[in-house]
Amino acid sequence: MFTKVLVANRGEIAVRVTRACRELGVRSVAIYSQADKDSLHVRDADEAYCVGPGPVPRSYLDIANIVSTALASGCEAVHPGYGFLAENARFAEICSDHGLVFIGPKPAVIAAMGDKAIAKRIMKEAGVATIPGSDILESARAARDAAKKIGYPVLLKATAGGGGKGMRSVERPEDLERAYASATAEAEASFKDGRLYMEKLLVRPRHVEVQVLGDEFSNVLHLGERDCSVQKPSHQKLIEEAPAPDLGQKQRRALHEMAVRACKSVGYTNAGTLEFLVSDDHVYFMEMNTRIQVEHPVTEAVYGVDLVKEQIRIAAGERLGYAQEDLRPRGHAIECRINAENPRNNFAPEAGTLSRVAFGDGAGIRVDTYVASGSLVPPYYDSLLAKIIAWGEDREQAIARMLQALRETKIEGVHTTLGECSDILETPEFREGRYDIGFLPRLLAGTAALRQAQG
Repeated sequence: MFTKVLVANRGEIAVRVTRACRELGVRSVAIYSQADKDSLHVRDADEAYCVGPGPVPRSYLDIANIVSTALASGCEAVHPGYGFLAENARFAEICSDHGLVFIGPKPAVIAAMGDKAIAKRIMKEAGVATIPGSDILESARAARDAAKKIGYPVLLKATAGGGGKGMRSVERPEDLERAYASATAEAEASFKDGRLYMEKLLVRPRHVEVQVLGDEFSNVLHLGERDCSVQKPSHQKLIEEAPAPDLGQKQRRALHEMAVRACKSVGYTNAGTLEFLVSDDHVYFMEMNTRIQVEHPVTEAVYGVDLVKEQIRIAAGERLGYAQEDLRPRGHAIECRINAENPRNNFAPEAGTLSRVAFGDGAGIRVDTYVASGSLVPPYYDSLLAKIIAWGEDREQAIARMLQALRETKIEGVHTTLGECSDILETPEFREGRYDIGFLPRLLAGTAALRQAQG
């Protein structure tokens, strides 16, 4: 096992990794920007070092400063969390070149699976069903040709994308050129890679993902699936749950088997997530995230496995301590993302000082956060403040516990998604588990129309 690990991230995931290190008897080293100097992840770690000013390119994306800090502080490994450099193959490679263990898959696997067009090709070769689509599009003209072949509606996606960035749906040929230009520009700004590819846009599919773990001894296990279909119009997730509701056993088995087969085909190690779209009786591979996911706690709640500690153990060369038959889900879990955003202003992020923070608790409730009363929410980073996770013996109990925790939670100083999460959980569609990725945009459009009609 390692003696010291650098956590190359901030916010709640940095706190999460630091605490996993502590439980393993491993010392943690935090990095922070000047804007985050008073953040909980800085205080929580055994050591902390500033790596630059607030803007992301000059701090949390500054590879030279981060690697230098890891070496100077005597770390043996680096945990990237999610976002920032978590899926940057070059960063993983540089860590390895300097004798640091990157807590994640091998650089070549990150590069292959992080490029969505290449990943789809690999999945096809492994016999995993993929959504009908194109290779990388070289121009708007190529996009027109691809759309004509695939058939409208289509979805333009950034090959290096994530979090809904560089993604545009197109229903009519006359809208394609504008959408192509817009998606390219956003992808270039977000990832410094403006390349796009195209997929058939499925009608009202569900977004279901499978959690996997692989070790250095060719063992690959799945830890069931999560439903992540409650997404904002920007395609960013807001509520996730495990197991996925209203999913047939045939589809469930297909998802799990495809995920394991896909990972074995690329020699995958560490934690990862394979994302699928489920439409009618069809299951299609969408993409793979070669890192821990924001929503990993719902899987931990139903499987009783600490995924972050498993990540660290695998990177340290240990075998997985489970066989597939040992892993059985128990109960149901739901996660709500509490973001510093104004839902009435298209979920625009907000920065400011939190004058009051008080989280609900109770049986089955877990809160992953980095904020407290008086915390500063900087303008430079993701708007996530906290994740509230509710576990219950069944889905009905998990929903009831979550609603109670949301009611008891008070956050003042910025707008948040607290009220939106409660409203969603109260809808008949969510209660009955019959929602899809267009559910929240439809709900928001209906609410906005009602407000407008009421003046």
